Amino acid sequence: MLVLALPSLNFAHDIPSSVTVLAFVKPEAKVLRVVLRVPLAAMRDVNFPLHGPGYLDIDSVTTGPLLRDAAGVWIAHDLHMYENARPLGTPTIAAARVSIPSNRSFTAYDSALAHVRGAPLAASTELMWNQALLDVELTYPIASPASEFSIEPTLARLGVHTTTVLRFLPATGGERDFEYLGDPGLVRLDPRWYQAAARFVALGFAHILSGIDHLLFLFCLVIPFRKLRPLIAIVTAFTIAHSITLIASASGFVPDALWFPPLIEALIALSIVYMALENIVGAKLERRWLVAFGFGLVHGFGFSFALRQSLQFAGAHLATSLVSFNAGVELGQLFVLALIVPALGWVFTHVVAERMGTIILSAFVAHTAWHWMLDRWAVLAKYEFTMPTLDAEFAASAMRAGMLLLFIAGAAWAMYELYRRLMRRGDLLAVEGE
Repeated sequence: MLVLALPSLNFAHDIPSSVTVLAFVKPEAKVLRVVLRVPLAAMRDVNFPLHGPGYLDIDSVTTGPLLRDAAGVWIAHDLHMYENARPLGTPTIAAARVSIPSNRSFTAYDSALAHVRGAPLAASTELMWNQALLDVELTYPIASPASEFSIEPTLARLGVHTTTVLRFLPATGGERDFEYLGDPGLVRLDPRWYQAAARFVALGFAHILSGIDHLLFLFCLVIPFRKLRPLIAIVTAFTIAHSITLIASASGFVPDALWFPPLIEALIALSIVYMALENIVGAKLERRWLVAFGFGLVHGFGFSFALRQSLQFAGAHLATSLVSFNAGVELGQLFVLALIVPALGWVFTHVVAERMGTIILSAFVAHTAWHWMLDRWAVLAKYEFTMPTLDAEFAASAMRAGMLLLFIAGAAWAMYELYRRLMRRGDLLAVEGE
């Protein structure tokens, strides 16, 4: 009854479901300047003066301290900037203004800065409060524009899903673009090579530990073969294969069609089902390394999907980041194998016979992966496949694919030679032992 009787009062509004933040960061002389655009609807618990059916009272908003207060509470306190790892503290709010949703000044830094500093909207502008944008200029005192700058934003609370598009303009020229969801942690805006390497090694290690489908494939891979020589052949084949497609995918040597990622996800589930069934019927070493190589190519594409969104944090060190991510994946695999192989040995010695245990464990994995495969193929079936157009772009793509296939064939031949030498040496040692 009170709400109906007093419709002119402002009440706290709900959290917006989707919020996009646009930001520029540029070091200039003795000042680090940050220019942002945030939807006004994300400024919760701030009662902006309204009139009519919900129009923003432009005159009251622009002449009072309300905009700067909202920018301080919801933006400035959640942007933690660092110069050479030294926190820069709370910024100064140099300017704040309201903009209409059709304004396009944030396509470039200069136009965004000029717009934030420009004249406010006319008092007669009829703008719904939940469609308005808040543009802010923040400044931080710095020692030198050539310093290393980092940002640790905590703007995720602005909405249920908060996407930030950040552009860094270093003093040396050029532009580095970032786009992330939620709070990404500490972001080095222009990282050194060793900083990028450390970040991507940790990323690769964490990815292999959190990827249950990759872990199950690795589990099935080594259940029947836990001795050193078979492990070297199988794990090396898998490692080389997924390294090839990981780097090729990150370098643009794969289709960019929408159906390609769902196809790879479905094939990853299929690879787990196949490996589990092969364990049940009886796996052979001379075929296992080849299967590991073939499915390793598929899993490499899967690794690359996790890497693509993170390459924006590599700075100018793309190659270093690719190698580091792959090294992190390998370290994660070795860590998992160091746990799995002894555990399987203990189980097959003290709990169940090896052959029976292999069948039981593989059956559980096959059952899980089978449901994954059906779900992923159902998703893939929703995509429409069209025949490619035979033009210059198709010819270039076909040439890149041909180069990749030649490289894969060379790697497969090298793996065959490695396998043959390992097995020959194993046979010689067995004969000497007799």
